[in-house]
Amino acid sequence: MSLFCSICLQFRGISRGRRANIIDSMLRMLEQYSSNLEDLIRERTDELEVERNKTEKLVGQLLPKSVAQALKKGKPVQPEHYSDCTLYFSDIVGFTTISALSEPIEVVDLLNDLYTMFDAIIASHDVYKVLEIKSD
Repeated sequence: MSLFCSICLQFRGISRGRRANIIDSMLRMLEQYSSNLEDLIRERTDELEVERNKTEKLVGQLLPKSVAQALKKGKPVQPEHYSDCTLYFSDIVGFTTISALSEPIEVVDLLNDLYTMFDAIIASHDVYKVLEIKSD
C-alpha cells in the first residue's frame, strides 16, 4: 500500500464515514495521480534497466572484462605493460564487389564462417580481440 493510500484511509477514519464530496473527489483524483505516477516510475525504471543491460553488454564486448568491471564499480583503471604484443589486421580484398554480386545470405554465411574460424583460433591463445569493421 502506498503512502498516499494510507493517508486516505486515515482521513476516512477521521471523517467517520461522513460524506465529504469535494474532499472525497479530491482524494480519489490524487489517489489516481499517485497510482499513475507509480506506474510511470515503474515503467521508466524497467526501461532504464534494459538500457543499463545493453550498455554493460556493449562495454563488455569492447573492453577486457577486468577493465569493464573496474569501470562499472567506478574504480580507476591502471594502464598495463606488456613486453610482447602482436597486432593482426585483416582485409577481405574485394569485399564490396563480392557483396554487391552476392545474395545477402551468402555474405552473412561468408562473414559467419570467417569470424567463427578467427574465434576458434583466438580461443586457443591468451589474446584480446578488438573488432573494427570498415569497408571502403
